[in-house]
Amino acid sequence: MTETTWEALQPPAPEGGWRRDRKKFWPWLVCAPLLFALIGIMAKTVVRGGERLPATGPVIIASNHMSVIDPTYLIRAFWKLGRLSRFLAKSSIWKVPVVGNIMTSSGQIPVDRRGGAAASLKAAEQLAASGSMVIVYPEGTLTRDPDLWPMKGKTGAARLALESGVPILPVAHWGIQQVLPPYGRLRPFPRRTFTLLVGEPLDLGPWRDRPIDARTLAEVTEAIMDAITALQAQLRGETAPTRRWDMAVDGDPYRRETKR
Repeated sequence: MTETTWEALQPPAPEGGWRRDRKKFWPWLVCAPLLFALIGIMAKTVVRGGERLPATGPVIIASNHMSVIDPTYLIRAFWKLGRLSRFLAKSSIWKVPVVGNIMTSSGQIPVDRRGGAAASLKAAEQLAASGSMVIVYPEGTLTRDPDLWPMKGKTGAARLALESGVPILPVAHWGIQQVLPPYGRLRPFPRRTFTLLVGEPLDLGPWRDRPIDARTLAEVTEAIMDAITALQAQLRGETAPTRRWDMAVDGDPYRRETKR
């Protein structure tokens, strides 16, 4: 991919965006070092490609999702890079002890699966337009792939990027499943490594002048998931499967757990 300048991709960030973040979320900013130290006991964070993250201005981060605790490690990784993260994530995460409190205090955005997704997308779009960094899980939930590869994505991230005009940056991570597997038990020891790989911004130029319809959203979503999968394959040193897991076709191996 050719090198892209963030100045060319981004709409202008409003003045005082960082100051506004500090004032609004000062309890989180005060408590963050302690919280990060606590989760750092279970896994250290290694970031690769961090120079690709813009220091300021709006950006949408599209990530794979393997564990209910990976949001806290993503926040920690981007904090180390100097950015305050906000999430677009399913509301059930807010019910997880400690994790839910962290998500609330840091200003994250819950998606209500019963019908509140549109409002949440609008809120995230406004945050992105205001100069914030929003993290989205295109899969919409924890991957159901037995080998933890990214599965088929949903169109929310694509719509958000196309409608807001904010650049979208794919990332992938690996290692947190050793601390807490999908719907498994916490394994705090021995200490693991959470590795995050930041990719290049996606070039959405081919779709910018097209109507935001089902075909466009499907194509952009596929491009996003291709980028995330390629990054995870690089992290794992493995070849990704040629076909992504699709719950509509392949089913949900955690169906019994997700009904609880």
